[in-house]
Amino acid sequence: MKVFVSAGEPSGDLHGANLVRALRAHSPDTHVTAFGGDGMRAAGADILFPLPKFAVMGLRGVVQALPALFRIGNLAIHHIRTQRPDAVVMIDYPGFHLELAKRIRDFGVPTYFFVPPQIWAWRSGRVRTVRKCFTGVLTALPFEDEWYRKRGVQTHYIGHPYFDELARQRLDPDFLVQERAKPGVRVTLLPGSRNSEIAANARTMLATAQKIHVARPDVRFLIGAFNATQAEAVRALLPTGLPVEIHVGRTPEVIELADACLSVSGSVSLELMYRAKPTVVMYCVGRVEGWVLKQLINVKYMSLVNLLLNEPLYPEYPTWHDRSAEMAGEIVGWLNDPARRQAVVDRLIALRSRAAVPGACDRAAAFLIGKTAPAAVRAA
Repeated sequence: MKVFVSAGEPSGDLHGANLVRALRAHSPDTHVTAFGGDGMRAAGADILFPLPKFAVMGLRGVVQALPALFRIGNLAIHHIRTQRPDAVVMIDYPGFHLELAKRIRDFGVPTYFFVPPQIWAWRSGRVRTVRKCFTGVLTALPFEDEWYRKRGVQTHYIGHPYFDELARQRLDPDFLVQERAKPGVRVTLLPGSRNSEIAANARTMLATAQKIHVARPDVRFLIGAFNATQAEAVRALLPTGLPVEIHVGRTPEVIELADACLSVSGSVSLELMYRAKPTVVMYCVGRVEGWVLKQLINVKYMSLVNLLLNEPLYPEYPTWHDRSAEMAGEIVGWLNDPARRQAVVDRLIALRSRAAVPGACDRAAAFLIGKTAPAAVRAA
């Protein structure tokens, strides 16, 4: 079996790597060619182009990257036309993948979204392209499956593959012991995995940390950085006297160590739920971009945890102005009131027991190679 898999972001590379492993476990002779990163390469895929390293965000970034993205798309089209894979699997990254799907629509190759874009949240009109150009969508969330089906899209509910990654994570015990031996309460800051997210959110996160430090001088701040470049970008913004440690490649550990977290919105919220961490969710955008997004967004919440619960357990701050005082107040409130904090932890543990079911990549692989996939366990 030949499969072409395309992932355009670090999180997509992670899910793609787990999917490649599952495909090869089901059918060892499966050959995967991919737009992917180091994770997919290590899993055994032949990388046609390292698309996750080219990830762009925001209208300006997309416009500037359009010529290069078109050329990258041509690579995929040439491969699909000449090699005729048995399936094409696209992971999120809607701007690029929706256009690519249009261009290969007439090739007759079964094409699937795996971890589909959250068009149920905004720009929902793009579902028409999904309906016309994709054979099906391997849906990750219960409400997402229902949303796509109601709009005439063929779906196969598999659950969220992020829980596959979380189930196979092994935390560094020496690092945890070392950090826990240090005095103080720990608050973890998660500014994102993209350079543009760091640029947009890190300064406000650090301003929030400063206000927490004034109220609770015993707090130590742990920052999870995706790579060394991003760590340096955050380090350049550090205010004097703030007790901060920046750790590269230690995001699971710094989440596990946290008494509370401040995080950008994204799939990391599922990891925060998995580890039952009270979290304030934020995302900074420009004033004009914020106004535009407000007109386009169709859901009440931006956090997947809140969407799964259909209530605001995680305080949310989508903003284009400084709300660091409010965010600091939320976190200090948890730290000063252990009972209130524990109530959030208990809700997260209950949600985890219903929703954090691993095996999505195995179910996806079984479906893609034509076997009968075991029924996904749906969240209550």
